[in-house]
Amino acid sequence: MSWLTRVRNAIPFIAKRETPDNLWHKCKSCGQMIFMKEFEDNLSVCPKCDHHERIGPNARFNQILDEGSWRTLAIPRVADDPLKFRDSKRYVDRIKAARATTGETDALMNASGTIQGHRAVVGVQDFAFMGGSMGLGVGAAFLEGVRTAIAERAPYIIFTAAGGARMQEGILSLMQMPKTTVAIAELHDAGLPYIVVMTDPTTGGVTASYAMLGDVQLAEPNALIGFAGQRVIESTIREKLPEGFQRAEYLLDHGMLDMVTHRKALPETLGTLIGYLCEARVNA
Repeated sequence: MSWLTRVRNAIPFIAKRETPDNLWHKCKSCGQMIFMKEFEDNLSVCPKCDHHERIGPNARFNQILDEGSWRTLAIPRVADDPLKFRDSKRYVDRIKAARATTGETDALMNASGTIQGHRAVVGVQDFAFMGGSMGLGVGAAFLEGVRTAIAERAPYIIFTAAGGARMQEGILSLMQMPKTTVAIAELHDAGLPYIVVMTDPTTGGVTASYAMLGDVQLAEPNALIGFAGQRVIESTIREKLPEGFQRAEYLLDHGMLDMVTHRKALPETLGTLIGYLCEARVNA
């Protein structure tokens, strides 16, 4: 036995320390490594560059609605694959994978509760569920949210995050645009407000329908908002467009938004808006 082997064998064995995979978060904007606890305490906003990361419905409900006040609404059942669509995978397999990953039935969830003491029904689209795409499930959930708001005499607030209509449902997905528009008209007929908060990204058929029909239009900082992508528009009109022309701040400057609100300020802002728009109805 060589001296090197004797020395090595004399060194006490120390088991390798296991580090949890979810201990750190890397900001998608600036690349800063953030301790996960600090990141979550900061509402999933980067403390260095203020980048607002995408979050799912449950995290949003916990941030916006008063603690202990809310309950999720049942999601109406719709046909999972009405067109028997298949590309590189079957559509039903894509839906199953999205449900397994997110734990959600479809890309839009609703909850009923209070914001700063004011009754409200809140809908949240999850971009993690097939890009937040709008299909039969999203249309049915939107209608359910609006009709619950009418029944509870409360405003309906929608947090949009979508890549547009769901291509696997073809014309049926596009039919959700007029369907949601009619639902908003029902809400207005009942004398109740409709408030939109656009988050990153809000694009395509969602932008062309219910995302732009709010009585008040809000957005989170630097959210991407538009219909077609910048390169598609530039190749169509053959002109160079301004940098950041589809970002929330640019749209605010050009009159398409009423305000851009930091995630930390959203509960107070929404509570104030509800108070202005339907104080008597909510507290009746």
